[in-house]
Amino acid sequence: MKRILFLSIWALTTLMGTASAQISTPPPFLRQHSAWVDSVFNSLSPDERIAQLIMVAAVSDPSRSMIGSSSHPAQVEKLIRENKVGGIVFFQGGPVPQAKLTNHFQSISKVPLLIAMDAEFGLAMRIDSTVRYPYQMTLGAIQGHNDLIYDMGGQLAQQAKRLGVHINFAPVADINNNPKNPVISFRSFGENKYKVAEKALAYMQGMQDHGLLTSAKHFPGHGDTGVDSHYDLPLIGHSKSRLDSLELFPFKVLINNGLSGMMVAHLAIPALEPTPNLPSTLSKPIVSDLLKFQLGFEGMIYSDAMNMKGVTKYFPDGKADAMGLEAGMDVLEFTEDVAKSIQEIKKSIAAGKISQAEIDFRCRKVLEAKAWAGLNKLKPVKLDHLYEDLNPKQAELTNRLMTEKALTVLNNTGDLLPLRELDTLKIASISIGVDTVSTFQNTLGLYTTVDHFYVPTNPTKAQLTDIKKHLAAYNLLVVGVHLPSISPRNTYGLTTGMDGFLTELIDTDKAIVTVFGNPYALNNLSNIKKAKALIMAYQLTEFTQDLSAQLVFGAIPAEGKLPVTVNKDYLYGAGIHTPAIGRLKYTIPEEIGLDSKIIGYKIDSIANLALREHATPGCVVQLAKDGKVFFRKAYGKHTYEGSQEVKVTDLYDLASVTKITASTLALMSLWDQKKFDLDKTMKDYLPELKKSNKADLVWRKVLTHSAGLKSYIKFWQESQNPDGSFKKGIFSTTRSANYPTSVVGDSLFIRKNYIDVLYQGIRDSPVKADQGYVYSDLSFLLYPKVVKNLTGVDFESYIKKNYYSKLGANTLTFNPTRFYTLDRIVPTEKDTFFRMTQLHGQVHDEAAAMMGGVSGHAGLFGSANDVMKVWQMYLQEGYYGGKQLLSKDALLEFTRYQYPEIGNRRGIGFDKPNFIYTANAPRYASPSSYGHTGYTGIMTWADPAWKLNYVFLSNRVYPTRDNNQISQLNIRTGIMDVIYQELMK
Repeated sequence: MKRILFLSIWALTTLMGTASAQISTPPPFLRQHSAWVDSVFNSLSPDERIAQLIMVAAVSDPSRSMIGSSSHPAQVEKLIRENKVGGIVFFQGGPVPQAKLTNHFQSISKVPLLIAMDAEFGLAMRIDSTVRYPYQMTLGAIQGHNDLIYDMGGQLAQQAKRLGVHINFAPVADINNNPKNPVISFRSFGENKYKVAEKALAYMQGMQDHGLLTSAKHFPGHGDTGVDSHYDLPLIGHSKSRLDSLELFPFKVLINNGLSGMMVAHLAIPALEPTPNLPSTLSKPIVSDLLKFQLGFEGMIYSDAMNMKGVTKYFPDGKADAMGLEAGMDVLEFTEDVAKSIQEIKKSIAAGKISQAEIDFRCRKVLEAKAWAGLNKLKPVKLDHLYEDLNPKQAELTNRLMTEKALTVLNNTGDLLPLRELDTLKIASISIGVDTVSTFQNTLGLYTTVDHFYVPTNPTKAQLTDIKKHLAAYNLLVVGVHLPSISPRNTYGLTTGMDGFLTELIDTDKAIVTVFGNPYALNNLSNIKKAKALIMAYQLTEFTQDLSAQLVFGAIPAEGKLPVTVNKDYLYGAGIHTPAIGRLKYTIPEEIGLDSKIIGYKIDSIANLALREHATPGCVVQLAKDGKVFFRKAYGKHTYEGSQEVKVTDLYDLASVTKITASTLALMSLWDQKKFDLDKTMKDYLPELKKSNKADLVWRKVLTHSAGLKSYIKFWQESQNPDGSFKKGIFSTTRSANYPTSVVGDSLFIRKNYIDVLYQGIRDSPVKADQGYVYSDLSFLLYPKVVKNLTGVDFESYIKKNYYSKLGANTLTFNPTRFYTLDRIVPTEKDTFFRMTQLHGQVHDEAAAMMGGVSGHAGLFGSANDVMKVWQMYLQEGYYGGKQLLSKDALLEFTRYQYPEIGNRRGIGFDKPNFIYTANAPRYASPSSYGHTGYTGIMTWADPAWKLNYVFLSNRVYPTRDNNQISQLNIRTGIMDVIYQELMK
């Protein structure tokens, strides 16, 4: 591919310097010297040779047909049987019906049929359930990266051939320099002839290099017209020199690089054809003199549809078909009356207007094209797996990458984009032109708390009043303008209600606007230049919505430039670069070189094993590599017996993952500020320990579980009498000034300051003399106190203010029922020994519950996505969202092995792979990796060597902690090992 593109750019450069230079490369199908061509040609009668030059229209779903009864399958079959037509161009329908019809039509045809489609932006231009690539105008915004357009052409070729299609009537090589053009517009790569040429060339080569015939269109240039040739004959009034230097330029480049086909438009061009009202399709000076002889084009020459008013208005009843061949056309597309056309062509032969030899030459050319396309070895289209084959994941990746590169920022007052200070923003999103929360809004919500509003195409006054009342509370509005039409015929679907409301939003001076539609639509948006920030997304798709939202938050940069001049405010080439600032990007496995089907199958198998064996009622799996979230899926239900399905946004009790997502994070922060020294002793930051057996324990050893601390104290047991009743004065069943803190819901409250009793218990607990490795929770219960002593700020406020709110990780919280309803929170254990209730929204760990739900060892709740944000900051050595929130030195110090010489695998707070595999970490994890598990069924793991980030959330303790199959089955580590194994292939 690189060699071909290099030659193409060389040819293009030559043409830029010398307009008359011709370095023509012949089309790939010519002069193949095929015995098959000779044999078939010799078997054809004169009439059948004419018929090979006719291509008729067909639809696979007549109920959706917009092109008349002649395209009905029964009528097409009749034309094949009786008139022996040479080809079919398919329009409306679906893949399987079209494939079946193709097989049938091919089976009854004397000569294999050349099957064509208008698939400028993919097969989806004509049929459902297939890939839709970006419009050419969108691709015109891409700067460089023509390899992506080449890849698109290659993929489209494979999809077309899989469907039994041999020619795509593409690319559009028209230069669109008329904003009011009703027929080209978004179908063009833009107004710059060089950019149009290079992108059309990449697209053409991608298709032809992968075995698909092409047909550039609409020669000699349909871009500067205000009339649609479907309904009338457009007039192009430019001079010959202007046409030669501008409109013809891309076509010359394509011809000189082996273009296989050219479609001629129905245009009146007095500078090239002086006969009034004679369309270019019927003009010998244009088709033969200019295209064939002057430009040296040897490929197939196709007419635009011969039923269009641009030709039939002045030349009805089959006369135009004969005149087209007389002008030099090779194939007549969409002939209205085949029998009449053949008769008119025969009359032209008899009158000497065209010779039989010329008909024969063109017939052989058609047969050569068929042979090159594989019709000499025709095989039926296989129906098995057709939908799957026509929708490959690689096509989705190409779609995503092209969309990403095209997105264009046109306004950016004060460098507002990408959004940085999330902790200072209260954001509302408003989608205009939709009836429900949009994809754009859902993706915005991945990055921080965003409240969503939406407005239909024709909003009522009451709807607008209600929304405006709410919006006053926000200091940033992120607005999506969802235009339902790409065409200027109906003002792009924009209503006065939509535009009026957008104007009001912009007038607040706090609106970021993304326009999902044709760039020319900016002329119809009254107040758009006053928007604080403006993103042009070029069209309304799931990809443009998803990736525009990611651009807003700096997960991806803005690199696109306007491919056309919209008005004096938005000129050709306008586009402001905005950087990526290290936030998570959401994509598919193919972007990191993995196969969606393979990893999906393998992870599903492990997760479903966990559900099937009742290792957990449900779980959430999220994986990222290189900062790109490529897998995010929920499995199962909240409970075995319930009906509520797990969602990826659900909050889980993170148990001991609190240690390294909250406590260790706070300590790293204090270490950065030189307020916390790992080599000082416990008494230095907890003076009450001065006279205890813990006074001289060094924090580095404490945090690596090697200071000899007791593993755990069952404080809840110490609050009970032998019969299981609570000791007097510790708990109350009602809240009061003396019992203010809930232990579980509204049914049990603990005495004020009882936390001091817990601290006393830790102070008085024994210390193991040899200080060997013993995993201990005890010090982590103390870290909230350490943080408060060193900062004067309570633990939860400190980490939320300094980290979670800055990261947009707002679901990370203690005591989540303060902020979330229970349907968002996954339940844990049915407590039958202490709190005597189903735990739901309260921390599972008993000690943390007795501390009011806020502890350094347990108590944190959150979603997988928000947990991953913290861990991505770790992987990025403290950087996230454009800010260095922790130092690189802190991450390196806290995540390295501290005492490997004595066999201690721990970092500071973090767990690390054991030196001999013990399943505490994924089997293939690198020595630089780190993470932690949580008692409730949680695992987080980060691997800098592979740039992998893994979050697994489950409630394996439901209904009882006695079930430990999640570890016995290696569910958590097994899922991450799938990724390692696939990456190592």
